[in-house]
Amino acid sequence: MRIDWDVPIEMDDGVLLRADVFRPVGEGRFPTIASMGVYGKGLPFQDPPYDKLWEQMCAKYPDVPKGSTNAYQNWEVVDPEKWVPEGYTVIRIDSRGAGRSEGRMDCFTDREAKDYYDCIEWVAEQDWSNGNVGLAGISYYASNQWQVAALAPPALKAICPWEGFNDIYREAHRHGGILCTFPGKWFHKQATIVQYGLGSRGPVNPLTGQQVCGDEDLGDDQLSARRGDIAAEVLEHEFDDRYHRDRSADLAKITIPILSAANWGGQGLHTRGTLRGFTHSASDKKWLEVHGREHWTLFYTDYGRQLQKRFFDYFLKDGEGDWEHQPPVLLQVRHPGEHFVERAEHEWPLARTEWRSLHLHPADGRLSPEAPREEQTRSYAALGEGLTLSTGPFEEETELTGPVACRLWIASDTEDADIFLALRLFDPDGEEVLFHGANEPKAPISLGWLRASHRKLDAEQSEPWAPYHPHREREMLEPGQVYPLDIEIWPTSIVIPAGYELKLTILGRDFEHGLPGAMSHLGVEMRGTGFFLHDNPSDRPAELFDNTVTVFSGPGHDSFLLVPVIPEKG
Repeated sequence: MRIDWDVPIEMDDGVLLRADVFRPVGEGRFPTIASMGVYGKGLPFQDPPYDKLWEQMCAKYPDVPKGSTNAYQNWEVVDPEKWVPEGYTVIRIDSRGAGRSEGRMDCFTDREAKDYYDCIEWVAEQDWSNGNVGLAGISYYASNQWQVAALAPPALKAICPWEGFNDIYREAHRHGGILCTFPGKWFHKQATIVQYGLGSRGPVNPLTGQQVCGDEDLGDDQLSARRGDIAAEVLEHEFDDRYHRDRSADLAKITIPILSAANWGGQGLHTRGTLRGFTHSASDKKWLEVHGREHWTLFYTDYGRQLQKRFFDYFLKDGEGDWEHQPPVLLQVRHPGEHFVERAEHEWPLARTEWRSLHLHPADGRLSPEAPREEQTRSYAALGEGLTLSTGPFEEETELTGPVACRLWIASDTEDADIFLALRLFDPDGEEVLFHGANEPKAPISLGWLRASHRKLDAEQSEPWAPYHPHREREMLEPGQVYPLDIEIWPTSIVIPAGYELKLTILGRDFEHGLPGAMSHLGVEMRGTGFFLHDNPSDRPAELFDNTVTVFSGPGHDSFLLVPVIPEKG
């Protein structure tokens, strides 16, 4: 490879961003795979805080390190050693205020999206570029793809967002209106550790000897003044206001080709957005792939890389390859035991879905196709073990693949209530079957959340299987009065074997599986919901949320779980 380190790219306000450019040796103009983000382009994947994750991935998937020296591996972006020989230029850009790029670190803003736009157009003007730019990357490097694609830079010809949200309010900051503490922890554990200005206090790029975080040494007060405070900002912005809209993508403005890759186990961050990006973008050239396992793994495997390369070959190299034969939807359908079966489909949600209502019988803890003939109620302490209902053993193998929703009639003894739902699977011996989620090694099938005071629906944007809440105001409860809540449970896939039970647990706190939890790289013990916790006491004062909730079901109060049953293809 020919490598140009730390190339300056000037923004419209004079701030210099810096990029590393990996190019094929020899003359010619090549398409470019670009990424821009906050994690420090000079920080190797093999170094803390990602070193253990790299080691685990390589041990489990030996095709990841094979065929590369891995000297240029970075967290959540492509390996140039595996792309440049295929006729691509790879460019990595430190976003504003991160790594070796100047400016104020303020993640996912419209300012950052405008920077990305300008960088894409800069790439197209270089004498080594054929004018075609594609974007690839995971998580941060996926989410900002949705944002910049909505701005429509002319040189941007295709995007591959691999597990990336696009609605920062509903998918990261406030699930169902309930504050998630992950963004604040993430920012201080993964972003500020590579902030520009750490200089000699930051890591060193082993390939260049450069300071990963720039040559300037700034004091702590200066660094603090040059970055946002996500934890404080998210707490301050309870509603889906301008703050959140400026950090979310307008999917209706995206018209270029898309390969959107989602993870069944990404509850709490990326699954919902990656699927909505496919369904709600305006592009008429879009494809969806959905898989399981860890958040980052399949992107680096031969499976993921070859899928990405076929997509980009077609749209960045004038129709090269066989992508025109790719099915619109490719699912890795999930079975217990981390077993996946690949299946091609035409749309999402699947057109042949049989939407089945499982009615709640709270008095005896059943989920049944038949609704109760008389009203039933059952109360639970919100911060206790909650209420769990079961289908009983399935008589035959049954596939659930798609969005899930729950209509729940509740009364609270306070003026509000936080509802946490966990969709769970149990084997014939009564043992819970847990799955390796994107960021949680022992996850239930899926999760859902809703703050009762945010229950108002947007009728135009809602579907029976996907209720949509505007989150623009509070409507407090009258203690003791019964209210209907329509709760989105994030899309999932599970083939339930005969003899297994499906259960729904209703809580007033985060779900926990009761087993010893694994410690995450963010310093959070993961016990069922990863590091996507909702335990900020300022957002959840005890006088409102340490309450007793009563579930109602029966005539006039039909509480039910709506699940997507998938029959075999005819």
